[in-house]
Amino acid sequence: MKQRRRTWTRIVFLIISCLLLFVISGFVYEWIASKKDKSQYPPPGELVDAGGYRLHIRKMGAGSPTIVLESGSGESSLSWRDIPEKLSSFATVVSYDRAGYAWSEEANTPRTGKNIVRELHTALKNADIQPPYILVGHSLGGMYSRLYAQTYRNEVAGLVLVDARPENDARRTNKIYAKERPKGNPSPLISILLEKAGAFRLFPNFMLNGRVEYRDRKSFVNIVASSKYFRSVAEEGNLASITEDAIRGQHLGNLPVRVIARGIQQDLTQFGISKRGNDQIEQSWQMGQREMLNISTNSKFIVAKKSEHMIIHDQPELIIRVIRELITDTSHFQSTMSKSIHR
Repeated sequence: MKQRRRTWTRIVFLIISCLLLFVISGFVYEWIASKKDKSQYPPPGELVDAGGYRLHIRKMGAGSPTIVLESGSGESSLSWRDIPEKLSSFATVVSYDRAGYAWSEEANTPRTGKNIVRELHTALKNADIQPPYILVGHSLGGMYSRLYAQTYRNEVAGLVLVDARPENDARRTNKIYAKERPKGNPSPLISILLEKAGAFRLFPNFMLNGRVEYRDRKSFVNIVASSKYFRSVAEEGNLASITEDAIRGQHLGNLPVRVIARGIQQDLTQFGISKRGNDQIEQSWQMGQREMLNISTNSKFIVAKKSEHMIIHDQPELIIRVIRELITDTSHFQSTMSKSIHR
């Protein structure tokens, strides 16, 4: 009996030792690989002071107005793929990483929309990127773009909202999500531990399935995934309601606004939401898309018929066309904008 107990004790000890060795090896591997990545994947743009920390900003093309791309939650400047290059053929275009994302440093201020907008404004000035701006915001980035236009109205020539998050969506869907209890992403602490242990690098197709599209996983692991990234994304989400309150009932006069809404319903049943709940959530989202037409007397609604939420991946040519048309539509009052800015 004692001999059997000793045998099982040794087996358990051996298993635990192997597991610890595996975990420690993962941490060491990730530390070495991440150090190597810093030299292999230098920032394509420049790091610009945003008021106490530096934002990564990439400027391409020439001419006025300047197109500023604002990414969605968890999406870095890389998420726009080749859209910036194509836009740069006829305009100046700026893509950037919010604090904590990709090459940008982590901010020392809370990730409220007010701080995010103010710091972007500071960085654009310090990089000598002059207005007027056409702001293009995807998802959560749409709310930040709207707040920027509201805060610095005289600097903005137009607004393109790409399946942007509506300010009343959470109010309408909180009860639905509470009832459905869907499977969410891991907490930032767990994500940080997984990243430090090399789990994303060793098992990308398993760990990132449903979170990052296949073609973007390599860049996510090598450039985006980091402790500062997971902390920043979580804090943005936790403080998004403050931005919702700031833009609720917003009216931007006759500012040219283009609302691009997805034409294909998202499938949230894969996250444990019922078909009925999924339909209710989609109805709320589509209602919010149309409500955004009210923020300006000069707004237009466009449906991306072949896209779900990631229109920037599914129909990039549509976004480019809408931006090009908006530049043409706004050209007649750019001189007025310029006079207003330089008073």
